[in-house]
Amino acid sequence: MITRSSVRHLRIPFSFFLMPVFFFALALTPNLNELRLLLVFLALHLFLYPSSNGYNSYFDRDEESIGGLKYPPKVTPDLYWLSQVFFLIALIIGAWISWAFASMLAVYGLVSMAYSHPWIRIKKYPWASWLIAGLFQGYFTFAMAYAGLSELGWEVMFKPHVVLPGLLTSLMLWGNYPLTQVYQHKEDARRGDQTLSRTLGITGTFAFSSIFFSLTGAAFVWYFLSRGQESIIWVYLGAMAPILLFFLVWFGFVRTNPEKYASYSWAMGMNYLSAIALNAFFMYYFLENTQILQVFGY
Repeated sequence: MITRSSVRHLRIPFSFFLMPVFFFALALTPNLNELRLLLVFLALHLFLYPSSNGYNSYFDRDEESIGGLKYPPKVTPDLYWLSQVFFLIALIIGAWISWAFASMLAVYGLVSMAYSHPWIRIKKYPWASWLIAGLFQGYFTFAMAYAGLSELGWEVMFKPHVVLPGLLTSLMLWGNYPLTQVYQHKEDARRGDQTLSRTLGITGTFAFSSIFFSLTGAAFVWYFLSRGQESIIWVYLGAMAPILLFFLVWFGFVRTNPEKYASYSWAMGMNYLSAIALNAFFMYYFLENTQILQVFGY
């Protein structure tokens, strides 16, 4: 029997935070198709990511706040099987597009399982977990979405026009990833996970993320310049402005009282603002880059 608590641990709404990668891939896809667009979106955001969330929650046995759940319910055995069913459905949807896309979904899912499974538990290695999480949720996911949307194979993973924007998405995640851990130090210590944020300390985490946010901004500006899209730069900077302001205000409060302000509420506030701004920007970039509105007479 599937319990309500297990469904909550899938954290399906949390997929909203990962949608910018999908929209960025969509903006650069040369071979748009409505059915593939729908199938890729469903495979990733309705089944693969929730499967990963549920699987990780099952082995983490979280007792305190996690991303998307301020008060996580008790983990029950059915969560493991529910996460596996969602993973299987993602693979079936992927195979409807191509076996190559389905195999990419499988690789992502297996790496995600290794992240929390006690036999491997990548999560307990601070730098490895940071590198792998950013690489797979960024570059690999971008290339996977691009391949699914365009009905291409593994060869896209090594194409420069995919590698460069894919690495840009990883840069974004490498900056944000440690911030998602700042309020979980006690919970991570209880499980024996030496996360990157615990390694750097709270203020060190913010300083580290600020460096990567700067690198990300500079890299995106360079990318748009290299494509002759100077006008997009100003839209991008406008979208980033509220995120930067929130981060600086949050960092200021953290420096005065780290224990109080390195909290779930502030971290989720940063996540929500970032997701809204980035989703809006990449949807705009999709419309501008593909000029798809011209098809409808706009």
